[in-house]
Amino acid sequence: MKNSLNEFDSELVNLAIEARKNAYARYSKFRVGSALRDEKGRVFVGCNVENASYGLTICAERVAIFSAIAQGSQSIDSIAVVTSGEALGPPCGACRQVIQEFGNPDTRVILANNLTDYYIFSLRDLFPHPFHF
Repeated sequence: MKNSLNEFDSELVNLAIEARKNAYARYSKFRVGSALRDEKGRVFVGCNVENASYGLTICAERVAIFSAIAQGSQSIDSIAVVTSGEALGPPCGACRQVIQEFGNPDTRVILANNLTDYYIFSLRDLFPHPFHF
């Protein structure tokens, strides 16, 4: 769903673009940056970090989320994911589940490559059937 970016969305996209520059994508060359806003309005960033043992690779979204949680955040209001490819890259299944854990069905997920090529989803639309315990 394409909506216009508000000032908070634009800030997240810009911060995710900056975080993407720090990605360690030695193997795939697919750089990803992420920025999230928590329930208190604080912002946290992350980038993907690959490893020769692919199973040890971690996505930008989870880096940002785990950083936020480690600093006392309890929920995600919105998260931007900025990829280096031409196509917009939605979070993988693992990241969607982690966003679900710390977000809610209305958490905003902004997929972007820049400030003019983006889509905004609610987590409900992007991940309609999450695992619940």
